[in-house]
Amino acid sequence: MDKDREEQIIAEFHSMWDEFPGVARLIHKSHRVLAANQKAVSQGLEAGQICAKMGAPESHKGCMMAEAMKLKEGKMDRPSEQKVRGWLPVKDEDEVVVHFSMVLPEQMD
Repeated sequence: MDKDREEQIIAEFHSMWDEFPGVARLIHKSHRVLAANQKAVSQGLEAGQICAKMGAPESHKGCMMAEAMKLKEGKMDRPSEQKVRGWLPVKDEDEVVVHFSMVLPEQMD
């Protein structure tokens, strides 16, 4: 992916994901974080980091990034009762996904 296209995708990511109430990151197939939304940055997650080296190794168990890229379809799981996470391919791009996670709010009556 050329630099201009990368910058365009990063700008589009921020316009769509900066206000998302969970953590969202734009991740290259090399596992390099290209961009992070406001919630992610507030938790110390930043562009340039290698996502697979962040946090506890067991938190990456079940990662579906490669599968989402290969199949070109979104994937989602629920690693705990309170948390969901997903991997969304970027249209017309083979090398990047949006990876999001969020803690589910308490059930409202």
